[in-house]
Amino acid sequence: MKRIGIARSLLYYHYFYLWKTFFEELGVEVVLSSPTNKKILENGMKKAVDDTCLPVKLTFGHLMDLADRVDYLFIPRLVSIEPDAFTCPKLIGLPDMIKANLENLPTVLDTCFDIKKGISLYQSFLELGQNFTNKTALINNAFQKAEMKQKEFEKTMEKGLTPEEAIDIMEGSPSPANNNPVKPRTEDLKIGLIGHPYNLYDNYINMDLIEKLRQGGCQVITAEMLPAPVMKKEAAAWREDIFWTMGRKMVGAAFHFFNSNRVDGIICCISFECGPDSLLEVLILEEARKHKEIPYMSLIIDEHTGEAGVVTRVEAFLDMIRRKR
Repeated sequence: MKRIGIARSLLYYHYFYLWKTFFEELGVEVVLSSPTNKKILENGMKKAVDDTCLPVKLTFGHLMDLADRVDYLFIPRLVSIEPDAFTCPKLIGLPDMIKANLENLPTVLDTCFDIKKGISLYQSFLELGQNFTNKTALINNAFQKAEMKQKEFEKTMEKGLTPEEAIDIMEGSPSPANNNPVKPRTEDLKIGLIGHPYNLYDNYINMDLIEKLRQGGCQVITAEMLPAPVMKKEAAAWREDIFWTMGRKMVGAAFHFFNSNRVDGIICCISFECGPDSLLEVLILEEARKHKEIPYMSLIIDEHTGEAGVVTRVEAFLDMIRRKR
């Protein structure tokens, strides 16, 4: 059986089941890289271009972790997954950066996904599937099952679960650290946590931010826990069009938190050296100034971020909210 490697980074936290189900239905074994650790980060930093953001540096390390264990590496070129928006320059150019800077790689599958050019999602998956079979009916069936599983994944996260918690439940192995994440814990605050999935859910680079908030008595709500139409509606109300798909989702979630009075405070977690995020954070901060009744904090992370600093800022933020009450 052929083995294909998927990095546990970037959009793994959003599209995992779409990719996993598709490959497995074609008889290909999916191999994930190890959870982020010190070695993966250090390896990625050595090979990545200096001015790339932390999530991209991590992806280099994750792919190095996979390289000698698989027959293929799946590094999709995600240009556009919506008709009127792009993803991000780092996702568009990622396959080229990897192939230019890493040696002795297995076969890289860098299928292009570009709906803006009129290439449907199915067409891209058809091209991807032809690397393993020439049976169109088999590829079509795999694609349909992958879409169904992805929708189930997204609905599971809307119950208040992180991607990893949703994966544990769907795979039938609930996380021992969180035996029943659907059941509310003892908590007195609701915190809206905004940012890209690869910043929010990689517990190594964000110093286990979500668990720290939960231990501090908070129910954490992220964009992945909100229905997609809610975020699209909120983002569309902004006076300027946001043409980054992930940024649109991030801003939509932030505006929803500000306008719904659903949360007691908002934390925006972004990575240093991310150009789009540096602009979007200004838009979110501008909105925060209109809603002074909702405390807001930005948390910028990079490879030098220390746990003590994160803990201090988070504890001070929660104390401020409680004192304000």
